[in-house]
Amino acid sequence: MAHGLQIKDEESGYNKNLFCIPKHYEEDLERVFIPHGLILDRTERLARDIMQDMGNNHIVALCVLKGGYKFFADLLDHIKALNQNGDKSVPITVDFVRIKSYCKDTPTEKISIVGELSTLNGKNVLVVEDIIKTGRTMKALLSKLKDNEPKMVKVVSLLIKRTYRSPGYRPDCKYCIFLLIQNKTSSFHFMPLFINENSCVFQEGQKKLRKNIYKCLKADSQLSPAVTF
Repeated sequence: MAHGLQIKDEESGYNKNLFCIPKHYEEDLERVFIPHGLILDRTERLARDIMQDMGNNHIVALCVLKGGYKFFADLLDHIKALNQNGDKSVPITVDFVRIKSYCKDTPTEKISIVGELSTLNGKNVLVVEDIIKTGRTMKALLSKLKDNEPKMVKVVSLLIKRTYRSPGYRPDCKYCIFLLIQNKTSSFHFMPLFINENSCVFQEGQKKLRKNIYKCLKADSQLSPAVTF
C-alpha cells in the first residue's frame, strides 16, 4: 500500500495561469506544484486510513498552531463525515497546542510548547501538523506528550520534507499527504494556508512570507478550549 505522494526535485510543477490564484499573490508566485484538488483528495483518503486504524476508541485530535489549522479543519471534516455515517462511531475531541521554535528563519535554542497536555492521559491522540522539516520540534512535542502517558499517539502531516539534515523525528509516511525532497538549487516555500496551492515563490514573495510568519510568531493569542463533537 502506497503512503504519501512524492514530490521530486526534478518536478517542474504547473503553469500558475492554469489555476485561480488570488491577485495579491500572482506576482509573487512562479509555479504551482500541488493543485488544491489533489490536496483535498489525499486528505479525504488519509481520513479513511486514520479511522480504520484509530476508529475503535475515543480520539483526541491535537492541532499544532498556527500553520496546521487549515489542514486540520479539512481533515477533521472528512473524519467527522466518516464517523457520523459509518457502522460505528466514536467520540472525537479537538484540542490545540502551539510550538514556538522559529524566529526570523532561524531556529532558537529552546523549543517552547504551549497547551494543556495533562488531559491527554490515557487517550488516543492524533497530532496534526502542516509540515515536518527536520523533525526537531515534533520530537520535542512527542517527548512532552509521553510525559502525560497517552494510550496511543499518531502523527499526521500535510507535508514531510525529506532532508539529510534531520537530527530528530522522522514520521511514519503512512500518515502524510505529500513527501518533499529537499531541493539544493531552488528555494521553495510551501503555503497551503495562504493560497490553497503549494507553489514556487519568487524572491520578493519569500520576503513577504517571512515577514508575515514573523508577525504571527510575535503576536500573542489565546488557545481555544477543547471541543467535543
